[in-house]
Amino acid sequence: MAEQRIGEVMKFFAKPSVAAVKITDGEIGVGDTLKFTGHTTDLTMTLDSMEVNNQKVPRAVAGDYIGIRVADRVRPGDEVFKVTAS
Repeated sequence: MAEQRIGEVMKFFAKPSVAAVKITDGEIGVGDTLKFTGHTTDLTMTLDSMEVNNQKVPRAVAGDYIGIRVADRVRPGDEVFKVTAS
């Protein structure tokens, strides 16, 4: 598996369990596998949907701020990677 750093978590909202992520490199799309890593974070999940400005979007590119529903707590500063089969 190959991992490409695509961004970082800016905020985490516990009640809807949503991470606000800034995309810094590359692009991601619905169906991609994402990995969140940090001091106490290790979460790998499939991206089911994402939003930009409360609108569902199929893909996001560097410079976008997106909202992603996550299965577990993530923290600001956690790095986000796109995982691809090598």
